[in-house]
Amino acid sequence: MFSAGAKIMKSGNERPDDFESSISQAILELESNSDLKSHLRELYITAAKEVDVGGGRKAAVIFVPVPQLRQFQKIQVRLVRELEKKFSGKHVIFIAQRRILPKPTRKTKSKSKQRRPRSRTLTTVHENILEDLVFPSEIVGKRIRIKLDASRAIHVHLDKSQQTNVEHKIDTFSAVYKKLTGKDVHFEFPGGI
Repeated sequence: MFSAGAKIMKSGNERPDDFESSISQAILELESNSDLKSHLRELYITAAKEVDVGGGRKAAVIFVPVPQLRQFQKIQVRLVRELEKKFSGKHVIFIAQRRILPKPTRKTKSKSKQRRPRSRTLTTVHENILEDLVFPSEIVGKRIRIKLDASRAIHVHLDKSQQTNVEHKIDTFSAVYKKLTGKDVHFEFPGGI
C-alpha cells in the first residue's frame, strides 16, 4: 500500500504537515475504494490549509497544480462530497497553486530576460482564485464599490442556477478569499438580469 505522502508533492523536498498528510491519506483511500479510481490515479495535491471561517467552523483549502485543475474540476462535485463526509463539519475547497511574480521596476536586482506573463500578475491571480473558489457556480457579474474612506467592497454575482448547491458555502468563500488575498468580498445571487 502507498504511504500517505503519495498524493502530495511539495516543492523543495518539504515535509507535509499532519493536516496535509490526512488530506493526502483521504484522497488515497478514495482512489482505492471508490469509482473515482481512474480519475484520481494521476492526480496529486501540492498543499492544504485549514482556514477558520467563524462560528467555530473550519474549511479545508486544498491546493492543486494548475495543469491538473481541469481534471480535478471534472470530478470536484463528487470528490468534495466524499471528502466532506470524511472531514465532518468542514467545507472542502480546491484552488490551483498559482505564483505571483513581482512587478519589474528599474531597481530590481535580477533583470529578467522575459516580460512577466499576464497570468502571473497579482490582479489575474486574485481573479482566478475567486473563480476556483466558487467552481460549481459561475461568476456572472462583479461590482467594485470604492467608499469615501477609500475602502473597497467587492460584490460578486453568482449564477442563479447553482444557488442551491453553493448558497450554504457563501460565508466560507468570503472567509477563505479574505485569508488568501486580504480582500473583502460579498457573494449574492441576482434576481433577473
